[in-house]
Amino acid sequence: MAYNLKKEVEKKERLAGGHRLCAGCGAGVAVRGVLRALDEEDKAVVANATSCLEVSTFMYPYTAYEDSYIHTAFENAAATISGVEAAYRVMKKKGKVSDNFKFIAFGGDGGTYDIGLQSLSGAMERNHDMVYVCYDNEAYMNTGIQRSSSTPRYADATTSPVGSVSPGKIQNKKNLTEIIAAHNIPYAAQTTFTGNFKDLHEKAHKAIYTKGACFLNVLSPCPRGWRYEAEDLAEICQLAVDTCVWPLYEIENGRWRITYEPKRKKPVEEFLAKQGRFKHMFRPGNEWMIENTQEYVDEQWEKLLKRCK
Repeated sequence: MAYNLKKEVEKKERLAGGHRLCAGCGAGVAVRGVLRALDEEDKAVVANATSCLEVSTFMYPYTAYEDSYIHTAFENAAATISGVEAAYRVMKKKGKVSDNFKFIAFGGDGGTYDIGLQSLSGAMERNHDMVYVCYDNEAYMNTGIQRSSSTPRYADATTSPVGSVSPGKIQNKKNLTEIIAAHNIPYAAQTTFTGNFKDLHEKAHKAIYTKGACFLNVLSPCPRGWRYEAEDLAEICQLAVDTCVWPLYEIENGRWRITYEPKRKKPVEEFLAKQGRFKHMFRPGNEWMIENTQEYVDEQWEKLLKRCK
């Protein structure tokens, strides 16, 4: 489908303004972008795992969602939306429902990479006609910026603090997109907020309108946890893809394809320097952390290039 920015921004918003998300938060941008990819005549059922997004967009009896909305527990967003999708198929077969509904779950990395992984894996394996969207802000931001398995190596978090004993988190970030792709689902992709949102929109539309279980992993920076100025959100996302820290790619029916390849791959320190969670890496004597990070990013990027080409 051809992307038309003017047409997309003219669509009625499905996430109302006035929610409580922080200025400069990526979660709201991710939700607005994904829901905007819905065709205007279609309806949606949205499930939302307990998270920053949930507590900021829903407080009973108020909701920021224009579509049907279900607040789920931390661990079962994928199970909930897959159950709703199964019920819808039965009701439509019996003629009790005539409208076209799409089924979308949103969860942070805590509720996706960690606590909700078995629920997500089950929904993907069963191949429900649904989309699971992870807005990946790389820590448990809602409960105090604790590290998750999505938190990058050397990041400073409240449960992996930087000090004389620890350089921050000592493990590398889990590659969840590859894990979900291994379920042999019809479509999985990584995206974020770059340029005119073309990559996000096209992947969201493809995921929503591909039959079967689909997965979107959206890098969604958090100003509190990452420690950046609110106005730097878009720049940080662009640096993530230009340094190949967060490659943009998709796996469609088993075919891997890079959707953005930087003309000049920037050094990782340009991405790291914009965030307070990595400031210790720039202290004298800590250059080895930046070198290790660059080596790891280069290694992962080369693996992806070979897989796609």
